[in-house]
Amino acid sequence: MKNLRMKAARARLDLSQEDLAKLVGVTRQTIGMIEAGRFNPSLALCVSICKELGTTLDALFWEEADSDA
Repeated sequence: MKNLRMKAARARLDLSQEDLAKLVGVTRQTIGMIEAGRFNPSLALCVSICKELGTTLDALFWEEADSDA
């Protein structure tokens, strides 16, 4: 599942994928893969991303349960 919330939070701060990657110590490709839903980051990386984007783990990474389940 794509992480559009992370992409939107990054865009609100006018950060490129490269900018965020440098801030959290990973490659631009890693940020792109997280946003595309092709990579599950470690908890430590999630926390670093949240700190840099000024948001919470829940706001960026919590997936809502499907109401049909």
